[in-house]
Amino acid sequence: MIDKEIGEIRRHLRRERSNITAIYGCYVNENKEIISSFRQSTGMMPENESDKYFALLRRTLSGSIGKNLIDITFKTSQVADSPEHKLLMDLRKSQLKDEELLNEFYQKVIQSVSMEENYLILLACDSYDVPFKSKDDSYQKDQSDETYTYLLCTLCPVKQTKANLHYVPEEKLFHDGAMNQMVSAPALGFLFPAFDNRSTNIYNALYYTRDVKTAQEGFIEAIFNTAVPKPAAEQKKGFEALLTTALGEECSLEVVQTVHDQICQRIEMHKEAKVPDPLLISKEDVKEVLQSCGVSEESVSKFSVDYDEVFGFEADLHPKNVIDNKHFEIKTPDVIIKCDPARSDLIETRIIGGVKYLLICADEDVEVNGVSINIKEKETAAV
Repeated sequence: MIDKEIGEIRRHLRRERSNITAIYGCYVNENKEIISSFRQSTGMMPENESDKYFALLRRTLSGSIGKNLIDITFKTSQVADSPEHKLLMDLRKSQLKDEELLNEFYQKVIQSVSMEENYLILLACDSYDVPFKSKDDSYQKDQSDETYTYLLCTLCPVKQTKANLHYVPEEKLFHDGAMNQMVSAPALGFLFPAFDNRSTNIYNALYYTRDVKTAQEGFIEAIFNTAVPKPAAEQKKGFEALLTTALGEECSLEVVQTVHDQICQRIEMHKEAKVPDPLLISKEDVKEVLQSCGVSEESVSKFSVDYDEVFGFEADLHPKNVIDNKHFEIKTPDVIIKCDPARSDLIETRIIGGVKYLLICADEDVEVNGVSINIKEKETAAV
């Protein structure tokens, strides 16, 4: 799915627009025990309460593609005949009204997910009459040739608040209040089936995770039984380690600057071109950059082999998962230097008198702890 398709479903997920008639839930404690399960009619809820439920559902479709929102692809054999795909399809077909199917799904989630606190499972089924989209990108709401029926699942941690003093208007006094169970923002969830090319795609789902550092592998295995890319934070660490080990002594500041700069340029060009599909970089893209830096063929070949071992054979990566396009950072055991990626050229390495130095061009204003300083001529001479 692309940003526009995700945004279209998000905009539809509102009390007054959607066809969600009920929200189903299951409250689970840290011992994997169901405290309660429920079905709440959206039409019978107070407006402010239903708005909060819909806000939680929308949050499951938020974040960056490839980082928080990850495409799940089922194998053809799974779609033809597999228990995990059949359960999702049956839940969708029943519109969540089959209690036995719901309980089966709840147990799958409970036994596979790893949560250190109580949490809430929320499920909703919606039918969206997809409006016709004309060539000028305008929507004809009265024209629709497809109804997209989908499930949306979200898991929200439930945290116990501390008992604090609170104001009681009737008495005009403050009294000790009871502890409350507060629902937090979704930690993970999914949309099934995918909404690709503004149409139903039962071969795909969209997985959501708030934490980009760790993966709920047990949950993914139980619900989808398919492999997904490493978490974004792991991809970044893997890419950094890959450059270090594959290039060895050839891994210089200039090489890392060039790789970072080239990837940043691709991100910016993709943004300016307004291409709907997410930007991906391949192993060959990075190899071309390394070769342009004069890296030896031996090191480039090692990078190619190691890349497949770290990320999978010929895997494509989301560029923002492997670099930080907003910052450029240089770190030693005692010093950290951060700068705008567009001005990383202000930093260079130099060996002076047998000692390795990082040099920063300081022709413009310089501040130390918020204080503007002058760099005297004798200080330059001393270096």
